[in-house]
Formats: sequence, C-alpha cells, structure tokens
Amino acid sequence: MTLPLEGVRIVAVEQYGAGPFGTQHLADLGAEVIKVENPAEGGEVGRSVGPYFFEPGDSHFYQSFNRNKKSITLDLKNPHDKGVLVDLIKGADALFDNLRGDLPVKLGLTYEQLKAHNPKLVCAHLSAYGREGSRKAWPGYDYLMQAEAGYLSLTGEPDGPPARFGISIIDMMTGTTAALALVSALVGARATGIGRDIDVSLYDVAMHNLSYLATWYLNEGVMTERAPRSAHPSLTPSQLYRTADGWIFLMCNKEKFWAVLANLIGKPEWTTDPRYCNFKARLQNRERLTEELDAVLMTASTEQWLERFGGQVPAAPVNDVAQALDSSFAREQGLIVEMQHPARGPVQTVACPIRCPGETLPSEPAPRLGADTEALLVELARAKGRLESFTGVK
Repeated sequence: MTLPLEGVRIVAVEQYGAGPFGTQHLADLGAEVIKVENPAEGGEVGRSVGPYFFEPGDSHFYQSFNRNKKSITLDLKNPHDKGVLVDLIKGADALFDNLRGDLPVKLGLTYEQLKAHNPKLVCAHLSAYGREGSRKAWPGYDYLMQAEAGYLSLTGEPDGPPARFGISIIDMMTGTTAALALVSALVGARATGIGRDIDVSLYDVAMHNLSYLATWYLNEGVMTERAPRSAHPSLTPSQLYRTADGWIFLMCNKEKFWAVLANLIGKPEWTTDPRYCNFKARLQNRERLTEELDAVLMTASTEQWLERFGGQVPAAPVNDVAQALDSSFAREQGLIVEMQHPARGPVQTVACPIRCPGETLPSEPAPRLGADTEALLVELARAKGRLESFTGVK
C-alpha cells in the first residue's frame, strides 16, 4: 500500500497560516511539498512567530503548519533563482501560493505564464480577497474575515461585545479548501493533460461558511443573532447547561434524542408535555426549559452525566485546551503524535485528521530553512546536465 498522494510534487510559495495549513494536509498524505523561502527575509514569517521557539528560526507556530515538507531558499525577484523555480515546476504537479491577490501575476506564478514549461501544471492560489476585483491588492487576515462576514455578531452572549472564534478558523478552513481545490484540479489535469489556475480566498470561504444562515436571510429576510448559552438558532436542547461542577453541552438535534434524554434524567413526562413535546414547542419555551434542565443537571457532576448519557444522548464536557489535549479519548484516537526534532528531541503535535487504514502517516518535523536546497539543486542540475552552473562542482 502507498499513501494517497505519494509521487505528487507540489512547489509551495507559502507562509504563515492558511497556505501552510492546507499543504500540510497534502504532505501528511504523502505529497512531496517543497517550500520556497526567501533567505534574505529569514524564510517564511511563521518561523519568527513567537513567543515559543525550539531554536532560532524555528517556532512552535511554524512547526504546527509545516511538518513533512522540504525547504528550498530562493529569491523569486532574482532572475537566476526564478530560473530554478521554473526548473522545479517542470517536474512538478502543482505550484501553490498564498500571496496577496495581485502578486502571483507580478511574480510570474500563473498558469498562463508557466504552461509553456509544463502544460499539466496546476497553479493553485490562496489569497485574502481573490486575484480579481477591487480588493485584489489588499492584505487580509483571519480575524478581519470573521468580522466582515458576520461571525463576531454570532459568537458570545447576546449582551456581550462582538466576539471572534478562539482559533483562526477561517485560515484553517481556507487552507483545507485550497487543498481540496488543488487535488481536484490535479485530477482534471491528469485526465486531460491540461493544467489550470484555481483560486480560493479567505473572504469567499468566510462568506460560504454562513451556509444555512445565509439561506435564511437571502430567502426569508431572517437575520440570525446570538443566543444565550451558545444555543443553536432553531433547535433545543442544543446548548450549554449547568451541572454540579461546571457545564455540559447537549445537542438533541433529532427528536429521538429528546425522548432518550427525558427518560435518562427522570422526566419522561416531558416528551408529551405540550411545552416541550417537539422542536417548535421547545424553541418557543427555550428559556423555561433551560431553567428546568439546569435544575435537574445540577444534581450531578458533568462526568456522572456523561457516563449516563454516553452513546445515547449527544453530549460533551466543556474542556479547556489542556483538558482537551490531555483527555484519554484523544490519546485513544491517536490524535497526539511525536516527532523527533533535530534540536529539541521528542516533540508532540496534533495528528492529521485524515486516516488511511493500513498505513501510518509520516510525522517528520518541519524543515530548517533551506534544508533541502542543495539536494534539490543537484537533482535539477543532473536532470539538465548543468551541475557545475548550480553548485560550482565539476
């Protein structure tokens, strides 16, 4: 057996979060991902994002987005180095970038500019606002997208200030979407022999994620707002509830779960109570139901309720990050993997969420700056019979 993307070569002009997150998925699945980094800038910016570092130029942040990749140092504004990039893409399946929308064409990274060298090449572009339109030259980041796309109006308690997600959810979803786009275009290129440009932007993904809330507004004029206890906008019970020692999140998003819950908490009569007998009735009486459920659930601890509900009612503890990572179930699922870092030794990280039964995914640390430059230059030189011009070696 082999990994799904074994034999695929991707040249990545990438930095920071969204782009490297997407190509890390591809590297985890066996693709050879070659990061192009400018040595004059100390490599990609993620290397300097602190406050935690394994060694100079190698931050915890950088390691979180770049495992299983290679690194080559090239200044794409330098004609010689640009020529090396062209030689790389001649034997590559895809060229990926997450640059500002106006930069790919300025740097010569589009399909139209490169197809003469490799007609099958896929050029995948991830930008803030796209490569066309009035904002193509605008920089942009995750939190800005959350703000503009309405996420902050949906997150937090109704009487609190606007609140963002606690993680860079748009970066990660856009990176994942870009990985899907690249692989989809690659399938097409292999079928037709013709590559293409394919585009993903932070803004487009942020807006697309509005999903059913967008459909409600666009067709019915319904504007979804924040609900108490992080509640689902239309289904209940589907929110936070108090327990004897903290909180529990219940999600009875099918009617069958409501009946099971009512019986397990000793309130079978609620299944026929006209105030609570169906989704519509419970939504109309959500505030009262919250009070009554709190009263019942506060008679036992979160752990005790989870033991009672386990496998029957969708429920989860409300963990902090440490509790989430230290949980026995996360370990059981193999979600924490160990890498051997050249300076630190054993380093733990979160595993790829894609599973390939029968295969163990690679788990190599992110490369040091330019770690693979010499080997790649030698490879290219041998392929073209120009070893001396690249390395000075006769």
